[in-house]
Amino acid sequence: MRLAYTNNNVGMGSMESGYALAADGTRLAYQCAGTGRPLMLLAGQSNNHTWWDRARADFPGSTVTMDYRGTGASDKPDVAYSTRGFADDAIAVLDELGIEQTDLYGTSMGGRTAQWVAALYPERVRRLVLGCTSPGGAHGYERTNDIRLALMGPDSQEVLADLMYTPAWRAENPGPYTTLGDPDMPPHAIRRHLVASNKHDAWDVLGQITAPTLVLHGAEDELSPAANAPLLADRIPHAKVHVFPGARHAYFDECRPLASTMVNEFLA
Repeated sequence: MRLAYTNNNVGMGSMESGYALAADGTRLAYQCAGTGRPLMLLAGQSNNHTWWDRARADFPGSTVTMDYRGTGASDKPDVAYSTRGFADDAIAVLDELGIEQTDLYGTSMGGRTAQWVAALYPERVRRLVLGCTSPGGAHGYERTNDIRLALMGPDSQEVLADLMYTPAWRAENPGPYTTLGDPDMPPHAIRRHLVASNKHDAWDVLGQITAPTLVLHGAEDELSPAANAPLLADRIPHAKVHVFPGARHAYFDECRPLASTMVNEFLA
């Protein structure tokens, strides 16, 4: 089911949007822009496709995003969510669009989801980029309890912004930021997303990934510690890794255009 509209926030003119149906009947909103070789972009936890608004125009070819279940224009069922389930949802979107194979770039929880897509559907992924993410489970490096508590406090949005961006960059780029969560998510969906990300564990399937893989991370990332980057690169066959000095969780935004150029060169 496809519709066309113009999204001036993306800075690239006409965008096509529509819905795919997940296996359980959940409607999944997707957005497409451009033409040429497809690149699917997967956003972070409790965020919708606007996560990619600033970087999207950096990528040539066609870009595909989706609103996770629980976010944006997608349905918001109050059922268990998982990163593996989000991967199946991503495949449903690709199927709806008739895309047999795509490049795939996932950041944060999107990177966790992308691990499952590449491992379980290897024929669907040409090249893979994993950003600011973790294998999860007992092997992954997680944020500290102090950070978890701060993110649950009354100043959570300010805490999150500080974890995403450096003070110097924020001073020059006062926002608003599209990476701090979907403000219209119902409480049950926020909880479901948190549990899905926390329970992610793809360690045992990372060796099944056959797509050439690039792992990116900010060196000062405390949401998903940078120690996860070499961990993933060692676990995924023939993966390459690059860490951006001084950058925090949203390296893909703060380190533009360098990060986007690096991705484009890898995909090319």
